[in-house]
Amino acid sequence: MFNWYRQVTPRERKTFWACFGGWSLDALEVQMFGLAIPALIAAFALSKGDAGLISGVTLVTSALGGWVGGTLSDRYGRVRTLQWMILWFSFFTFLSAFVTGFSSLLVVKALQGFGIGGEWAAGAVLMAETINPKYRGKVMGTVQSAWAVGWGLAVGVFTLIYSFVPADLAWRVMFLVGLLPSLLIIWVRRNVEEPDSFQCLQKTNAIPQSFFKSLAGIFRPELIRVTLLGGLLGLGAHGGYHAVMTWLPTFLKTERNLSVLNSGGYLAVIIFAFWCGCVASGFMIDRIGRRMNIVLFALCCVITVQCYVFLPLSNTQMLFLGFPLGFFAAGIPASLGALFNELYPADVRGAGVGFCYNFGRVLSSVFPFLVGHMSESMSLGSAIGIDAGIAYGVAVLAALCLPETRGRSLENSAAAAQGSTPRNETASA
Repeated sequence: MFNWYRQVTPRERKTFWACFGGWSLDALEVQMFGLAIPALIAAFALSKGDAGLISGVTLVTSALGGWVGGTLSDRYGRVRTLQWMILWFSFFTFLSAFVTGFSSLLVVKALQGFGIGGEWAAGAVLMAETINPKYRGKVMGTVQSAWAVGWGLAVGVFTLIYSFVPADLAWRVMFLVGLLPSLLIIWVRRNVEEPDSFQCLQKTNAIPQSFFKSLAGIFRPELIRVTLLGGLLGLGAHGGYHAVMTWLPTFLKTERNLSVLNSGGYLAVIIFAFWCGCVASGFMIDRIGRRMNIVLFALCCVITVQCYVFLPLSNTQMLFLGFPLGFFAAGIPASLGALFNELYPADVRGAGVGFCYNFGRVLSSVFPFLVGHMSESMSLGSAIGIDAGIAYGVAVLAALCLPETRGRSLENSAAAAQGSTPRNETASA
């Protein structure tokens, strides 16, 4: 499955580690906050609503950061934007250690989220444009799996710090650690260069002359269809994930009286399953194509969720079922990086990737809301199952309406936006 690593060039390997490292550090910063929530509630007398508001605002700013960050990468370069965004989210994570109350925490976390979203967009475009097309799916899926690595690192850092530092100071020390990812910038500056497609834009003076022109470029006539469908795909993918992950813990605890969800063993299963799902999805999209891979993982997600909400599960059974839940939930996001990059020409690729992936992150909040509203007239399990089915159904329909892009060369041409068969398609490895 990892044979591609021995077959790619040194330049491609260095770019892979830069993007893998950036995304894992994104996850480290995000998961740090989730682990620190109980301590923050105690330190500042926050309500659960306050903590939820902080998480929600961070989600919105990360989506905005993804669109803006992608657009900046079209204007100033993929590598340069990646460095800016790593420095940005590292600095504001570090600054979180010095907050004194709810208001300052809200502002700092919102600004941190902006950098996290921007880093994903810049890194995804950089990786997609650098790697050989026949390995693109595998590599993009493996880069996405870095989220599980960062998640695991966050749990390890949390455990280590809280073992040696008093609880009232431990969360501050944990956020101070957030400055360390900025050291990755030094390595990126020395080892990673702009992809050929962006260098071609520079040589031909084809770079968008203004930020706003690039931002709006994804809505020009030949691209608006893929932009709208890509946004719907992002909405379905993220909506299904949040509909399940937001309410499933409540359902299992209140209606099934299961406690394993709060155990370290269950968390370890989910993290490992997420990593496996990303890697497997990357392998499969190079075999069966982008669209069919999304359809397959979406259907498997729906089936797994139905098992969770309708089968009488014991704690042990739920622990084992956690693996397919994490596995299939990871497969769709792991497909999006390759697909979205292959839908856009180089001059607006960053803006397109950033918009499609993050458009759904903002609007996906409607699905958890619908679950809560529907559960007033039906069981919570039924509401979760129905809403997850609707969300993943949207993802399936959007994917089937988009062109198949497997093996497409990311050349600087608007032809990449059309639904015709790509000219430079290569056989899958």
